[in-house]
Amino acid sequence: MQKDHQATIFEIVKYKINKTESLGDAVGEVLSLGQDAVYRRYRGETLLTIYELEKLCAHYSISMDAIFESRDSKVIFDFQPLDNFDYTLEGYLKTLAAGFKQIKSHKDSKLMLSINNTHFLQLLNFPHLVRFKLYFWARTYLNVKEYQGKPLAHQKVTEAQITPGWEILRAYISIPSKELFDPEFFRGFTREILYYFNARLFEDPSYALFLLDHLLQCVEHIKQQAAIGKKFIVKTEPPASGNEYEVYLNDTLNGITSTYYKTGEHEGIYMAHNIMNTIHTTDKGYVADSLNVLDRQFANSSKISGVNEKERNNFFHKLETTIKKAKGQIELELMED
Repeated sequence: MQKDHQATIFEIVKYKINKTESLGDAVGEVLSLGQDAVYRRYRGETLLTIYELEKLCAHYSISMDAIFESRDSKVIFDFQPLDNFDYTLEGYLKTLAAGFKQIKSHKDSKLMLSINNTHFLQLLNFPHLVRFKLYFWARTYLNVKEYQGKPLAHQKVTEAQITPGWEILRAYISIPSKELFDPEFFRGFTREILYYFNARLFEDPSYALFLLDHLLQCVEHIKQQAAIGKKFIVKTEPPASGNEYEVYLNDTLNGITSTYYKTGEHEGIYMAHNIMNTIHTTDKGYVADSLNVLDRQFANSSKISGVNEKERNNFFHKLETTIKKAKGQIELELMED
């Protein structure tokens, strides 16, 4: 086995254990080795045997084929297969929370986001919007059986359901981020609510108005954060320091939602996959290419946080007008019923 393959395996293992235990303890337990023997392998002084390689790959769900076939055009991604997906609000958020906990646990973390339409992390301030987005994805795009044949009811979101969401939100706002919006920001989400109203897929049609009101509140909250350049949870006070928030506006369109993260020890990228699923990689070449593209996108965009009040206000005014127009259409139809 080549040394670079061995280094790749140990980098993946380091990311997966995420400081919950030392590399020597974690790998030593799997391979029944002492710490000195583990670190000799980590440094490349001793090569892993085929049996040790098999044990590590099985224990940490590492694709041996992907590693040995790796070339510049081959990248190893982690993802959650849809067959094993938990589509409940609580289950979905728990899956996302695990990734953010890993990022937050490291020092000097920072984020760069390119948002395609829906800013899911900011939606977490308004649990009903998250619930609708998940329901829409599971029923309309994935045709999940348990979501078929029954309209979406206006139900209270329980504390247990949203607790993982608050964990994600607290992690997100605590990490400085640089984010890129585009002209379609939240407009597709608005159309999804309007579509469900027109298709009579809400048990109570007025629930559409409730969701649009919350969306307007979400947009106003993002606008407030952009104005002061600080992230904070809705209905709380902005922090005196930290939580830096840079927002840029791309006049064209962002291809997909992607989240680049960098810490003192790791860097990687999450990308939208099958709409609301994500794929993740720490492949150095792929991450470097993605960061290069993100840097160019930001360089060709206008900063609207903290400065450029005219462009910022114009952007959010047009978005609010779009949402209010959809709300007016629904109100008119409800009056006529």
